[in-house]
Amino acid sequence: MRSFGKLGCCGWDTRGPFLLGNMSSTLLRKSQIRIKMKWFFKWLFRLFLLAVVSIVILLLSLNSILRVYVEHRIRAQTGMDAEIGKFSVGLTEPTVTIQNFKLYNPPDFGGTPFLDIREIHVEYDRAALAKRQLHLTLLRFNLGELDIVKNEAGRTNIFSLGVTLPSKKSGGGKSAADFKKQTGFEFKSIDVLNVSIGTAKFIDLKDQSHNRTQKIGLENCVMINVKSQADLGGLAVLIALRGGDFWGSLVDLPRPGALGN
Repeated sequence: MRSFGKLGCCGWDTRGPFLLGNMSSTLLRKSQIRIKMKWFFKWLFRLFLLAVVSIVILLLSLNSILRVYVEHRIRAQTGMDAEIGKFSVGLTEPTVTIQNFKLYNPPDFGGTPFLDIREIHVEYDRAALAKRQLHLTLLRFNLGELDIVKNEAGRTNIFSLGVTLPSKKSGGGKSAADFKKQTGFEFKSIDVLNVSIGTAKFIDLKDQSHNRTQKIGLENCVMINVKSQADLGGLAVLIALRGGDFWGSLVDLPRPGALGN
C-alpha cells in the first residue's frame, strides 16, 4: 500500500495552506513596511524642503536684520541717527557692501545731515579676520557729501564730534594701537583703496549768509598698500588742493603776533 507520508489523498503537501498563509503575511508586512518607508521619506523630504526654505528666508532677511542692527549700534555709540539704504554681506565671498548710508548730526547741531555716503564696499581676508586681524584686499569709499555745521554756540560738528586732524608728530603706531583698543582687531593693511568725494558744505546755523558749498569732484582715486594714516598724506593734499580755501576757513589760525608766544 502506497504511503502518502505527509501528502494528502490528492498528492498535495498538507502544509501548503499554512505556507501560503505565511507567505501572504510576509508579503503583507513587507508591503506595509514599504508604504511606511515611502511615507517616512516623503515627510522627511518635506521637512528638509521646509528647512531649506526657512534657511533661504533667513538669509534673505539677514541683510535687513544686520542693517537695522548696525543703525542701532551707530546710534548707541555716536548719539547720531543713521540710515542705511542697503546692507549686504556676501555669503560665499568675503564682501560687505553698504549703500546710501546717511548719518545725521545730534540735536546740538540741528539734526542736520552730516555724511551722505553713497557706497562702502569692502573685500576682506577671512584668514586674517579669524586671527582678529583686519586685512582688506579692497576698500571702495564713495562720499557723496560732507556737511560741516557750526551751531549757534559757535561750535563746529567735526571738532565737537571728535573728528580731528592728526598731528604731524604722531605716526601710525598710536593710531594702530587706538584702533585695536576700540575694535579688538589689529589693523594690517588695505591692499587697494578707491576713494571718491563729491561735495563739502559749510552750514552756519546762526548766520546763514556764511553758508557755502565746495565741489571736490574726486573720482576713483586709487591708493595701493595703505598701512597707516601716513600713507594717506597724498590723498589729504589732493583734497586740500581741490577744496581751495574752503578748509582753511574752518580753522581759527593764530594771529601773526601770537606765533612767537
